[in-house]
Amino acid sequence: MTNEEPISITSAQPSLSEDQSGRARRYFISMMVRTACFILTVILPSPYRWVALSGALLLPYVAVIVANAGRETIKKSTVFFDEDQKAISDGKTD
Repeated sequence: MTNEEPISITSAQPSLSEDQSGRARRYFISMMVRTACFILTVILPSPYRWVALSGALLLPYVAVIVANAGRETIKKSTVFFDEDQKAISDGKTD
C-alpha cells in the first residue's frame, strides 16, 4: 500500500529558479510560434497571410502576459478587510 507520489504538507510555491525557467520556456515557445507566423506570412496565399501576420504582431504582447503570469505573492484567499466585522466599542454613544 505504498504510494509513489509524495504527499505535500505545505502550500509553498515552487522555487524561484523553477519558476523562472518555466517562464523562459513559455516565452521561448511563444516566440517560436511568432517566427513560424512570420514565415507563414511569406509562404501562404492572401487570406491566410493576414491571419499569420496578425498572429505575428499580437504574439509578443500575449507572450509577455503569459510569461509573467504566476508567482503572485498575494493569494486570492487572503482577506484584507471583512465588511461584516463590527467595530469594537466601549458601549458609550456620542
